[in-house]
Order: sequence, then C-alpha cells, then structure tokens
Amino acid sequence: MFFNDRKPESTRVVPLLPLRDIIVFPHMVVPLFVGRAKSIAALDEAMATDKDILLAAQKKAKTDAPSPDDIFRMGTLGTIIQLLRLPDGTVKVLVEGKRRARIHRFVPNERYFQCEVEEIQSTSTEQMDLEALMRSVQSTFESYVKLNKRIPPEMLVSISTIEDPARLADTIVAHLSLKLNDKQEILETLDPKERLERLYELIQSEIEILLVEKKIRSRVKKQMEKTQKEYYLNEQMQAIQKELGERDEFKNEIQELESRIQKKNLSDEARNKLKRELRKLKMMSPMSAEATVVRNYIDWVLTLPWSDVTEDNLDVTQAEELLDSEHYGLSKAKERILEYLAVHSLVKRLQGPILCLVGPPGVGKTSLAKSIAHATSRKFVRLSLGGVRDEAEIRGHRRTYIGALPGKIMQSLRKADSNNPVFLLDEVDKMSMDFRGDPSSALLEVLDPEQNATFVDHYIDLEYDLSEIMFITTANSLHSIPLPLQDRMEIIQIPGYTEFDKLQIARRHLLDKQLKNNGIGDVDITFSDSALKTIVNHYTKEAGVRSLEREIASVCRKIARDVVRDGGERSFRIDAKKVTKYLGPRKFRHNTADEVGKVGVANGLAVTMAGGDLLNVEVTKMPGKGKLTITGKLGDVMKESAHAAMSYVRSRATELGLDPDFYSNVDLHIHYPEGAIPKDGPSAGITTASALVSALTSIPLRGDVAMTGEITLRGRVLPIGGLKEKTMAAHRAGIKHVLAPKLNKKDLVDIPKAILKRVDVIFVEHMDEVLSHALEQGAFVDLLARVRAISESPTDDAEVGEPVTH
Repeated sequence: MFFNDRKPESTRVVPLLPLRDIIVFPHMVVPLFVGRAKSIAALDEAMATDKDILLAAQKKAKTDAPSPDDIFRMGTLGTIIQLLRLPDGTVKVLVEGKRRARIHRFVPNERYFQCEVEEIQSTSTEQMDLEALMRSVQSTFESYVKLNKRIPPEMLVSISTIEDPARLADTIVAHLSLKLNDKQEILETLDPKERLERLYELIQSEIEILLVEKKIRSRVKKQMEKTQKEYYLNEQMQAIQKELGERDEFKNEIQELESRIQKKNLSDEARNKLKRELRKLKMMSPMSAEATVVRNYIDWVLTLPWSDVTEDNLDVTQAEELLDSEHYGLSKAKERILEYLAVHSLVKRLQGPILCLVGPPGVGKTSLAKSIAHATSRKFVRLSLGGVRDEAEIRGHRRTYIGALPGKIMQSLRKADSNNPVFLLDEVDKMSMDFRGDPSSALLEVLDPEQNATFVDHYIDLEYDLSEIMFITTANSLHSIPLPLQDRMEIIQIPGYTEFDKLQIARRHLLDKQLKNNGIGDVDITFSDSALKTIVNHYTKEAGVRSLEREIASVCRKIARDVVRDGGERSFRIDAKKVTKYLGPRKFRHNTADEVGKVGVANGLAVTMAGGDLLNVEVTKMPGKGKLTITGKLGDVMKESAHAAMSYVRSRATELGLDPDFYSNVDLHIHYPEGAIPKDGPSAGITTASALVSALTSIPLRGDVAMTGEITLRGRVLPIGGLKEKTMAAHRAGIKHVLAPKLNKKDLVDIPKAILKRVDVIFVEHMDEVLSHALEQGAFVDLLARVRAISESPTDDAEVGEPVTH
C-alpha cells in the first residue's frame, strides 16, 4: 500500500510496532508491554537485525487486529535497548525514540507489520523570536508543573538545559496529559517553531483545566465533612457537573416526575402537594439525603391506585354458581355477597361492605374471601394481622423518621394496583397492643363506612378514599375484638361443619384435590361413605376440614405407594376397614349413651370447637353434712349453673318427695366426665338438675334421652345456642329424643331433615316438663301423682317456686 505517488530519496524497510494510547517521541526512553503475536514477531525481527523498529500509534486503541489504514502515517523510529520475555507469554521491551519517520508503504508480510519508511531529519534555525518562544514555553510549562503534582519538579531542571527547540518540544509534550490526536498532531508538525506554538497553546489549555479542577476541589473541600470520603466524592461529582453544566440525568428525572403527575388521575389535594414537593426537589442537591426522601415520597404517591378500579362482575347468577362450586355451605356469607352485587347493579356508586367472618379454624373463611374476589372479578389482597402490635403497621410512619414507610393498608393497595379490591384482614382477633399504640384503634377509621372515604396515612399525609374496597375480616372468636371495632363490621357467624357437611366437602372437593396432588388422579379409586365417616368421626376432631384433608392425603399416599409397587393396574375400593389399615388405630371416639337407665347419670349436649358432643353428668349421693362438690375443669358460668340447679331442687324438695332438710344429711358430688377438657356455659343446667333429682329420688333417667337448656331458680328453661350441632351429636350417639328450650324452636330450620326423622326434638318450657320426659316412666308415675296432689293443696311454695304446669 502506497500513501503517495512520489518515492522519497532515502528510504529503508523496518518492522512496525503498532501502539495503543501512547505516542513515543524522539529522545524518549519508554518501557512497553507487548502481547500481540504480530507485534512480538516484529520485535524478534528487529532484534535479529539492527534493533531498529518503527513505533506508530493506532487511530483506535480498541482495535485488536489493526490494518494499515488503522495506523497513523507518522511515527518514531526507535532502537530496542532491552527485551525481556515474561512467563505469561508477553514481552517487556525498553525502547528509545530516535527520529521521526513517515511511512511510505507497507511491505507484504504475514508474520508482522513491515514498512518502507522515510527518516525525517530535524532542522535548526537561528531566529530571535524562536528563542523567545522557547522561553515562553519553558515558563508556561513551569506553571503547569506547579499545578500538576504528578510531574516531579526535577523535570524543570532537565528542561532548562535543552537548547534545541525541536527536542524541547518533544520532551515537554511527552509529559503532558493530552489526547492522543493532540500528541499525534505535535509529532506530525515538522517545523520546530510551529511545534512550539502549538505546544504553547496546549499547555495554556491544560493550565486552565487544572485551575478549574483546583477551584472545584477548593469548593468541595469547604463543604466536606471530616472523614467522609463518600460524601467528598459525591460533592466533587456535583461540582464537576455544575462547572460543566451537566445535570441532564437529574433534569430527566424531574421531567419524568412532572409528566407522571400530569398524567396521573389524582385528587386536587394530592396534585397540589406533589407539585410543592417537586418544586422543593428542584432546589435540592440530587445527592443529598433529603432529596432521596422527597423522591421516594413522590414515587409512593404516584404508584398508589387513586382512581384505578376493576369492573365488577354484576351477574348474580354466575357469581352464585361460582361461589357454590368452590365452597359447600356458608350460605349466610354467600347471600350477603350476592345481595351486594344485586344492589350494586341497581346503584352505580355503592360503598363496599365490611364483613367479619367469625368461626373456628379450618371452616374456609380465608378461602371464601378468595372466592368472593373471583366471583366479583376483583383483585384480591390479604393482610395478616396476627401478632401486629404497632399502630404504625396500619397508619404508617411519619416522614420525620429515617426509613419511614406507609402502613400495610397503603402497601397492599399498591401491590393490588386497584382501588376496589377484595381486601382480607386475616386474624383480626389476634392483634395486641403495647407502648407503640393500639392497631385495633387505627382500624376504626379504616373499617368505618362513614370515615374511610377520607383515610389519612401518616406517611402519605393525604386523604385517600377506601370506600370502594370490599373489606372482609376473619376471626376465630369475638371476645378479643374490641366492641367499637365490632360495631363497625357486619358480623357473619360461620359454624363448624357437621358430619354431613364434611362428607359432602370431602366428596366434592377434597378427594379430587388430593388424588391429583398425589399423582393418582387417573387410578380407579372409590371411597365408600363408611370410609369417609370413619375418617371424620375417629381420626379427626375439629370444626373445619384441615385435619380431614390431611388424613385423606395420608390415605392417598398409602395408595400411591401400592400403585407404584403393583404397577398401577389395580383398582382400589376404600372402606372403613381399609381406612383403619392405612391410618392405624382410631384416634378419637364420640361419647355414646352407654349408661342406659342409670340413677344419677344424665345425657347432656354441648358444643365444642370441633362441633357437637354428648356430655354426661354424674351425681353421687353420700352421707354427710350438706357439702356440694363440683368437678370436671369447669368455668365460672358452668359452676354457677350447677348451683342454680341445686337451688331449684332444694326449693322443690317437698314436691319431689324429699325431706325438706335432705341437704343437711347428705353430701352431693356433681362430676362432668373427661375432666382434662375445659367446659363452660349455662346450657347444662337442666341436665344437672335432672341428674340431681334422679340421684336424690333414686329414679333412673332414660338412656335414650339427651337434653340441653339453661335453668333458672324458678325452674324455667332458657334458650341456648348450637342446637343444630347438638342434635347432630345426639344422632351420632344413638339418642332418640332431645329435650330443648321452646324458644329454640326457630332453629329447627337449620337442622337437616334426615336428622329430624331419626331424632325427636321435644321443646320444653319448665323443669317439670323435663323431668316428665327424662325420668323412667314407670317410676315417675307415682312421683307425678304426688307432685300434682301437693300442688293442688295450699302450701307456701309460691314463695320459693312456681306451680307445676302440664
């Protein structure tokens, strides 16, 4: 390749070493590290000949395999002083620049660059203005050295001894921090005078830059706190940006925030607040801590879904089908949601309901909330309140605190990205309070339909509308929820599932789910009703179905093991016997009416967290001095009920054929079996009274009768709760007749008709009616006749009891 058509008078062929980011000037001695194969080959060739090599710079330092077009035409012809091969294969070479040389053409060579060069001899002139120019350059370079601490002061001594203008220019330029193109320009300038003039301009420019840097360092140093290196670096960057006018990134961020504020559908209060915060941010240093706080606040406000809502599915029929397909029972909660959708379809603007689902664990409160979100086509967000004891968890922290954040309400809405989700506040009864505040009090505003349209989070500090949110809270009991909070919610009681309910849930939901989860969905497996009843009654004792699902999963795992072992060709029929084989001995048993026709033993009915159960009451009469003992791990209410029953019996002693002073000659012991289980409530009153009468009169109680009801001192029977669960328990225990308060007749609609066909529910108003049904009929006839005879004769009983009514 030729660079011109005229061949110089004197040329020679030498190896070429391309250099990256460095230019070697004549009279310079520099060490170079060489790693490219072609460059090492060029060095080897130079060492094998006269050690001369052309040192020319690449136009682009990043080019790994340069071509002739990538190399400057002007270079420096140098001599290799020393060459050292390093262990990593690279070569360290010490070269000395001799003379300028211009490349005439490249000589073809596959191993290394070889070129024909023209050596350029330096010229010297004797001019007065050149001497003055040299002095000016030396003086200016001296000023440069004072500002640039990286150049040793000894360099000025060596510069002052140089009399050749060309050598002076080459020596000085080698120590300047110039761009590659500027140094190449000096190298290509052949006239010493022009070279010194250009060098003078470059030194002056560098001095101005150094003065600016000194000014920046001086300004930063005044602002810098002691020993804060990071702060110093940030401020230095800021000062550089200020000097150069480069704050584009911060300006772009400000413009982006302005654009988002304009596009976001905000309230007037929020928009004005953000504009004030943005003006404040513009006047701050972008690296300051306060600017970060303001940026975070603006970002939080802009990411909240102020008016972003999803469209409700107002098809009541479709919503009802979806709720029924995902949950069995829970009719009251479903009806309330369908009512809301029906009203919402008629009224465009409607406040979201605030429901509180109260029931034992495992009955489907949380999963029902998810189904409600699915049925209404709303987004679902869940916030667990269990263990929350800080008011700031609900309302957020004020921005004066380091690391302040909005409360969980705002965080959850940002996560939902919708301002009308189904918002589940789980375990609302598990909140507590300490010195940091009471979170239940903070919820008063959130769950108040009259206030939550203007809810204010401490961090956001703006009124936010929560009225379109459908709040659903869950709790296991109401007694731990403060009354003001209860007053703000629509409470829906979700009772525990009956045996029939559990069988239906297992059939419709649990079996298919566990068969698929355990990889046996396509295997022929059939569960009989007896198998499911065995699991429900003898392997679980709960109000919900969590343990039931775990036991079914355990059976499925056993079947999966058999399928893998037998190759999957079998069909499985699971009955009660197979359940016992897979799950082992029965874990639980239900009380049965095994004390048939016993004196002093009455069958009561109770409701536990696991549903209804039979509760036997035993009374023993012993010679003594009137001591009454009550045992069975009882609560205060149940103890009081037992005392009330005893007082009733004492007031009716004459009518019952007892000595009026019978209690002074006997000790009575009332015991409620299964003493390790806590018991409380007044519903065992008539049961205790019946057992006392039986023990004192020695008349057996019927074994096929169970009873429930609260007793008063006058013998009246007051209503109780859980009649459905108690009747189911009586049916399970083989009881044929259930005595219940007459005021509970309204609860018959909740009891399955199949149970009512097998259990006769008898409603009573007075304790005398209870005795007429509970005591053995043969032995009771004489007692009844005596009671009637006494009631017809004038006595003083009006002061202590009521007339017998039949």
